[in-house]
Amino acid sequence: MKLKVLLIGLVSISLLAACSGESTTEEMYGHLEEAVELENEFVSQQQPLNELEEQEQAIYQEITTLGMDDMEQIISLADEALQSIEERKELLVAEKESIDASKEEFDKIEPLISDIEDETVQTNANEMYEIMEERYQAYINLHDTYVVSLENDQALYELLKQEELEEDAVTEQIDKVNAQYEKVIEANNTFSETTDAFNESKKTFYESTDLNVTYE
Repeated sequence: MKLKVLLIGLVSISLLAACSGESTTEEMYGHLEEAVELENEFVSQQQPLNELEEQEQAIYQEITTLGMDDMEQIISLADEALQSIEERKELLVAEKESIDASKEEFDKIEPLISDIEDETVQTNANEMYEIMEERYQAYINLHDTYVVSLENDQALYELLKQEELEEDAVTEQIDKVNAQYEKVIEANNTFSETTDAFNESKKTFYESTDLNVTYE
């Protein structure tokens, strides 16, 4: 009943040498790569999130081996799982703040696109911008879907703590948990795909300019 969400981040690209006097594309480069830096906090949340997911999975598996005679131990384990969920909620807050800050920096390129004189470069810049908009919306959907998933997990563990436990109620909640996990997986795939697409579109944009860049 568990998944491991793996999120990929933006690719950092270095400017080898700048021209004298900042051009429009160089100014855009500054905002684009600053946006990458601002996502570092987002990237750093992924390992602890995955570790907490694995911890919760281990707790759940242990609970499934216990019977009603082990109610005290079940309650203790359920409380551990609930604490893990709270910790993940906190990590999600930091993750979203990082994405929002990155998006705010990225949006600074929008008014600069119309200043690009080369038609091909401007077209590539517009495509890159549109893909980032799609990526951000994909992240918001993933974030919101994951939050609901955590709420479903939370409801399950609260249910398991009840001494007068109805099997039908538990089964119904587990079905709800699993259905939401499927939505998280789908949302995660969409976000990963749009991140890949953006990284490619940024590379195409840079290659169409006179910027001297190197890929890390």
